[in-house]
Amino acid sequence: MIVKDRNKNIIKNSDGSLDKAIRHVYGNAVGRFILRIFTQPIVSKAVGAFMDSRYSSPLIEPFIKANNINTDDYIMDDIDTYNKFFTRKIKDGKRLLDMNPKSFISPCDAKLSVYKLDSDSVFEIKNSLYRASDLVKCKKLADKYNGGWCMIFRLEVDDYHRYCYIDNGTKSKNNFIKGVLHTVNPIAFEHYNVYKRNCREFSVLHTENFGDVTQIEVGAMFVGKIANHHEKYSFRRGEEKGMFLFGGSTIVLLIEKDKLMPCSEFLENTADNCETIVKMGEKIGISLR
Repeated sequence: MIVKDRNKNIIKNSDGSLDKAIRHVYGNAVGRFILRIFTQPIVSKAVGAFMDSRYSSPLIEPFIKANNINTDDYIMDDIDTYNKFFTRKIKDGKRLLDMNPKSFISPCDAKLSVYKLDSDSVFEIKNSLYRASDLVKCKKLADKYNGGWCMIFRLEVDDYHRYCYIDNGTKSKNNFIKGVLHTVNPIAFEHYNVYKRNCREFSVLHTENFGDVTQIEVGAMFVGKIANHHEKYSFRRGEEKGMFLFGGSTIVLLIEKDKLMPCSEFLENTADNCETIVKMGEKIGISLR
């Protein structure tokens, strides 16, 4: 996948080797057998407990060096487990929040793709294929967004893994959907004989300036944790909504028709099969209300 900045300069051009490796694992019997072992609840809990323990701390420094992370941007006090490092907080002033009520802001640091939505739209998220109705497991809710927009924010390991509210408003309770992995007959739009869905959590944000926005946090089938701070709640623009622990790394926003116009560079880059780098709090669209 090609990643560009907002001026359309190429920042990274992946050769797709990771995606090929993942597809190879899911596409053969041995790989699926190994995954079944690692997706057992007892294994998932053990890995999670390790990441929360001080025994995981030796992983931190090699990870920082391998991914060229500038730790000067972050509060690094009392970081003694890998998950504490993964969810490190950013220092004040390192992200500029656009407070114009008409500006639609990015909820996180990520690589962004933007798509027009209809009932037949299919999106690839963490190497699985979804329709909007698959993401929320509710056709009625998904149909609410036909003609609107789907924004996919893909966080990489070196990104800031906390995320904020995009506007002022109120939210529904959180709805958790458990991930699955099992062998099935080939699905029409898949190329390998496995059915795979990641765990995810969604809520409906009733915003002041952009109508109802459904936000979906996508984790992994195992280990990945989504830590949202609130159930039903009144929120303010830029307030921290939650964080991903190790294994969680995608946010999807579903936006209603005629409520928002994304900035043109995101549409153009997505049409060219490119992602665009965004930072939490920056303007990525404008209200049409």
